[in-house]
Amino acid sequence: MVELVTGHAGKAHATAEQAAGLNAGILGLDDYVLNVHDKLKITVVSANKVTIGTGELVMQGRHVSQGTPEDLIVTNGSQGQKRNDLIVCRYTKGSQSVESAKLVVVRGTPTTGTPTDPAVNTTSPLDGGTTYDMPLYRIPLDGITIGTPVALFNVLKPMSDVWDSLTQTEVLTLINSTYGTVKGYRRGSLVTLRIDWKSSASGSWNTGNFGTLPESWRPPMDLNFSYGGRDGANQKSINVNANGTMTYANQGGTQSTNAFGMTVSYAL
Repeated sequence: MVELVTGHAGKAHATAEQAAGLNAGILGLDDYVLNVHDKLKITVVSANKVTIGTGELVMQGRHVSQGTPEDLIVTNGSQGQKRNDLIVCRYTKGSQSVESAKLVVVRGTPTTGTPTDPAVNTTSPLDGGTTYDMPLYRIPLDGITIGTPVALFNVLKPMSDVWDSLTQTEVLTLINSTYGTVKGYRRGSLVTLRIDWKSSASGSWNTGNFGTLPESWRPPMDLNFSYGGRDGANQKSINVNANGTMTYANQGGTQSTNAFGMTVSYAL
């Protein structure tokens, strides 16, 4: 039977199941931590205690909120053995269809070999499951020592990030020098630079400096591009660095002093 959920019916009628179905339809059928608060950051406190920070998550359409940090106890490891435990957010539907969620440490099996993750509950409540686990962290234990926790969740970016990924800039002059210009155009995280330089250092392996890019245009790592002039008389490496500096370096013997220009593209 068709029902208008977001409408006045003269009585209470909207259900948590309907809200979960809407969340799952919009956000997807996977499980996500949302990009707010501490994003459920984990802190190892001792050999048998970890703290999970604040955050919000959506598991199979169910929204779960952690308003204050929570301590969890990890069963002590054993000398000479290894073990993988999982920290999960566990959904449960109990008697009278009462639903709840809590953080749980699922203990793995100790072994002298390579440990494996323990089994978790995987039947979605959208498919009628009454217990469902969303893995958050793997806790590796080597003897009595807790290793570095491994995050097992994806962080769902907000719609503002989607908007930013679609927006584009006008062509902007990013570097304006006596010797030339570097102009830029950006669509989301993709940057295209146009270099127009009036002259070139001529010496073998000589270098030159374009200038420095604004912070929001800098790549996440140092990048190198090849420029090849007419008849091989102007071979250069064009360097766009993570700190924003842009330089060039002649490749090989004496080069032409002619003007040069090229276009480079990269992702932020």
